[in-house]
Amino acid sequence: MNQEERPIIQMKNIEKHFGSVIALSGVSIDVFSGECHCLLGDNGAGKSTFIKTMSGVYKPTHGEILFEGRPMHFSNPRNAIEAGIATVHQHLAMIPLMSVSRNFFMGNEPVKKIGPLRLFDHEYANRVTMEEMSKMGIKLRSPEQAVGTLSGGERQTVAIARAVYFGAKLLILDEPTSALGVRQTANVLMTIDKVRKQGVAVVFITHNVLHAFPVGDQFTLLNRGHSMGTFRKNEIEQDSLQTMMAGGEEIQDLEAAIREGE
Repeated sequence: MNQEERPIIQMKNIEKHFGSVIALSGVSIDVFSGECHCLLGDNGAGKSTFIKTMSGVYKPTHGEILFEGRPMHFSNPRNAIEAGIATVHQHLAMIPLMSVSRNFFMGNEPVKKIGPLRLFDHEYANRVTMEEMSKMGIKLRSPEQAVGTLSGGERQTVAIARAVYFGAKLLILDEPTSALGVRQTANVLMTIDKVRKQGVAVVFITHNVLHAFPVGDQFTLLNRGHSMGTFRKNEIEQDSLQTMMAGGEEIQDLEAAIREGE
């Protein structure tokens, strides 16, 4: 990354309050095109609130969002999608009994005209689906196979490939590996690597440092709505990230207290 390059999105001192509850307290990150920025934290750390603010679901109580250098005030997720921010959620919005190509083009159906009729263009949809999945390293038996016959990792890849094909500049992945086995996790991480090499910015939300470290370029740790810092890969070791994530100091204090009580 050229250090003079402008971030595609800047989240500056973001706060989010729900009544008297402060879910985020002054969190800032810069995300660059062609990089994977990992957002790490345990349950309740504020990861979900932060990405919902980034993707237009929530409006920040305080703080500023700059997208491609311009202040952005998303009224709803549709505004964020139109700007080029796509979110792939842990629970994918797919219909298992429908074909892969139908799911790929859901909401953006290609049509062909036959006289006064406008019909779904199966030939075009099937060809594009096979091409885009192949780019991500997935060899489908057929674009007509039901998406429910795919593995969890392959379904994640369908959702990622779909977002990239329809113009995502910033791709937010919400715990994409949390329910996957080792091989499926590896497939998703390879997909993330391919996406960033295409110049797309990726925000990878996870609580698993082992999954984040191989593909991450930057790492931001959240704890109870506060940022514990942002580190580039050459600035921190995997073990150090894991210790910070696991609350290493607190565990050491607990062990000391237990020993004193014996």
